[in-house]
Amino acid sequence: MKKLVVFAASNSKGSINQKLAQWAGKQIENSDVKVLDLNDYEMPIYGIDKEQESGIPEQAKQFLSELAAADGIVVSFAEHNGNFSAAYKNIFDWASRAERNVYAQKPVFAMATSPGPRGGAGVLNIATSTLPYAGANLTGSFSLPSFSSNFSEGITDDALKTSFKEAFSNFETAL
Repeated sequence: MKKLVVFAASNSKGSINQKLAQWAGKQIENSDVKVLDLNDYEMPIYGIDKEQESGIPEQAKQFLSELAAADGIVVSFAEHNGNFSAAYKNIFDWASRAERNVYAQKPVFAMATSPGPRGGAGVLNIATSTLPYAGANLTGSFSLPSFSSNFSEGITDDALKTSFKEAFSNFETAL
């Protein structure tokens, strides 16, 4: 049985990206899916002075441990001002100080969604171009536009569902 870690790069309790990530994780049959909540990894804002004073927080080490234990990782990125959310960026910054290879060469499927028609395309572009430098074996990506119009317990638009399945198949094969 494959072990998957899925999470939204968001700390919003009602995150639409968390809903999308959890749904995607359920698409892999015979898998054990662990859902991470970034609120469980809250830490001080990263800074070199803070690191020198206090070292790497245990939450960053635990986050890395969860990723390392997985056979594959699904991340759905929230877009804040065209970029990563502050919550994800802070966790990533701390984790990368403990281990540069944050994603441990695991297969990673990157996604994004938003209420609007771009579907988090800006942050997804940033993620897909930077994740490999953090040790992600990036197998594909998918953007879901206009979340409330295209998702209800799953992707509702047939063309988008087909697009997701095509992109996600490489991730499934890599597991």
